[in-house]
Amino acid sequence: MASQDWLDKDFYKVLGVSKDVSPEELKKVYRKLARKHHPDSNPGDAKAEATFKGITEAHSVLSDPSQRAEYDQIRAMGSGARFTAGGQGRGFDDAFRGSPYSGGGGFPQGAGFEDILGGMFGNGSFGRSSGGFRGWGGPSKGQDIVSTVVVDFFEALHGETMTLQLPSGNSVKVKIPAGVADGQKVRIRAKGHASPDGGEPGDVVLTVTVSKHPVFERDGLNVRLVVPVTFTEAVLGATIEVPTVEGETVKLKVAPGTPSGRILRVKGRGVKTAKGHGDLLAEVMVAVPTHLDAVATKALEEFAAKAPKDNPRAEILQRGRR
Repeated sequence: MASQDWLDKDFYKVLGVSKDVSPEELKKVYRKLARKHHPDSNPGDAKAEATFKGITEAHSVLSDPSQRAEYDQIRAMGSGARFTAGGQGRGFDDAFRGSPYSGGGGFPQGAGFEDILGGMFGNGSFGRSSGGFRGWGGPSKGQDIVSTVVVDFFEALHGETMTLQLPSGNSVKVKIPAGVADGQKVRIRAKGHASPDGGEPGDVVLTVTVSKHPVFERDGLNVRLVVPVTFTEAVLGATIEVPTVEGETVKLKVAPGTPSGRILRVKGRGVKTAKGHGDLLAEVMVAVPTHLDAVATKALEEFAAKAPKDNPRAEILQRGRR
């Protein structure tokens, strides 16, 4: 979808990135800006809402390789791609100067008007059709409606069907697929703006923002969570229960001598999509007691006196030396 107003919008400037920004960096910058300016974080702030819409539109175009290439091409042509009636603007003839058809002295011998345009814009024709004016390849597609939809963690995980209100006043049902990731796009075909010259309507393109969960965190197709265990459970071993994204619990075995940071894996209990299933990754965190009575303190001191005297920091002290 090539929007006419792309000529007047610098999406790179909106996001504060360079024109050669990588897809990974683009996504990182967008997420940071989206969190800062999201309407949920700035209730009643019209300026923040307008900024959020602007960065969402910019990210929607630049994150799509085909749209980004088309946008760069249109912006590179600048005002020279427009028809002008003289004055300071570049006229239509100016757009050909410096092109392979110019040679500094007009069109090459034997080249017709359609040949020139075919070379610049592809092999399509240039003229009028029964549907109105067309640039190349037939009537143009209507403009897309670009927006953002916020879903909670479990809606993204299991899928959800919701009804959205369009600018026209009409509503459309949107199916958020199970396993959709934060920043992923959902496209609803032919529900966007009508074509100005009889072509097909544009689409509705939604960028999904997934709300954070207090326990679970998405990691690709895996789901992570931190599981506290007591000092005794970590030292002596134990069988513990942990929650899953399905709402039930599973039992995990903590081996004797388990340190903080060890990952306990539950196969197939992560994100489930058509491309595969992930796992549940439980990271052990040893919970240190903060309040001990005199009896417990004495028992711990007796344990310390009898415990091995190995220094757990010996290796990093050795490796840390010059």
